[in-house]
Amino acid sequence: MSTSAIVMMLVAMAVIWGGLALAVVSLLRHGAVEDRVEAPRRDL
Repeated sequence: MSTSAIVMMLVAMAVIWGGLALAVVSLLRHGAVEDRVEAPRRDL
C-alpha cells in the first residue's frame, strides 16, 4: 500500500471515530441518555 493511501485511511478513521465520540459526548451533555428511562409511576 502506498503512503498516501495509508495517510488517507488514517484520516478517514480519525474523522469517523472523532464524529462518533462527539456524538456520544453531545448526547451525554444534553442528558438525552439519562432521560430515556423514567421512574415507574405508582398511583395508589
